[in-house]
Amino acid sequence: MKQEKIITVSSGYLFLLLAFILIFVGLFGTISINKIFILFLITGVFFIPGFFLVNPNTSKVLLLFGKYVGTVKENGFYWANPFYTKKGISLRASNFDSERVKVNDKLGNPIMISTILVWKVKDTYKAAFDVDNYENFVRVQSDAAVRKLASLYPYDNFEDDGQEEEITLRASLNEVSLALEQELQNRLSMAGIEVLEARIGYLAYAQEIASAMLKRQQATAIIAARHKIVEGAVSMVEMALDKLNKKGIVELDEERKAAMVSNLMVILCSDKDATPVVNAGTLSH
Repeated sequence: MKQEKIITVSSGYLFLLLAFILIFVGLFGTISINKIFILFLITGVFFIPGFFLVNPNTSKVLLLFGKYVGTVKENGFYWANPFYTKKGISLRASNFDSERVKVNDKLGNPIMISTILVWKVKDTYKAAFDVDNYENFVRVQSDAAVRKLASLYPYDNFEDDGQEEEITLRASLNEVSLALEQELQNRLSMAGIEVLEARIGYLAYAQEIASAMLKRQQATAIIAARHKIVEGAVSMVEMALDKLNKKGIVELDEERKAAMVSNLMVILCSDKDATPVVNAGTLSH
């Protein structure tokens, strides 16, 4: 397989001056002196198709009767063989925001996902000749890559799944973006495309399960919050009993300790403000 070849061609300004001289001499000589001067005119006109411009961050791929000659990447005004076919390829960075597609994640849940890709042409030979249309190739392969990525990871994990450390599409943004970028680079390298950045642009559950999944996420959040509350309440009750015992403020038998623990747990774990009751009698009442 051939590779990109950078070539240097002649400056266009020198040949432009030469073309003007030949055309002027040809016209003046043909009219005033001899018809043989028409050869100068023909030669000057023949030079004209050889001129071309290379703008910043663009390139020209040169072909001679279907054979690859080389690529000019340095910007400027140039002249080359008039028989060369000159194909322009942009070297600028391009953005691509894919359409939202519906796919199934690793757990089989339907999700809507899209990707944002920043890319540019690195090898003009591959971009021009190894694929039919490199811009369309980028679009199709980006769609395929994001579909594959979605099938490798779950959208989210839940504490009841026992997979708290698993990489997910929603929570592990850096890891998922790196995997997407690597997948796209592998797919687009055959077209001479360099992936500058790739990340998920849109991510959500599909409409038919969005409501159910939202309820599940809310239930998981409530359970997690309750777990933290109970854990903190137990710690506070333990600390209270320990302080009372060490300072000898009051001696509690097992029955009263159980009652105190019950009251404290109700107060600490309740989602409503407690209503205090003042006992003016003895501890026995």
